[in-house]
Amino acid sequence: MRVISNRRLVDFAYLHPDAGPALQAWRKLLESRPYLGFNELRQVFRSVDIVGDRFVFDIRGNRYRLIAAISFSAQICYIKAVLTHAAYDRGHWK
Repeated sequence: MRVISNRRLVDFAYLHPDAGPALQAWRKLLESRPYLGFNELRQVFRSVDIVGDRFVFDIRGNRYRLIAAISFSAQICYIKAVLTHAAYDRGHWK
């Protein structure tokens, strides 16, 4: 699966350096293989949830949340936002 855009991960890691390694590990794992659907994705990323039409990943022990749109047919994951858990709870990303 292809991730668009790594720039969001890098920018967030600049502001939250402790998130950097976890975000890059998430990206590498996602890009390492194709995923045919949510069930297959959840086998690898146990904490991923669907909220509306978005996929929400817990990053670094639920300290951060990554919001993405995924097209399984095109094998593209578009990162919409990376947030602290507190910012996610405020719901500004919806």
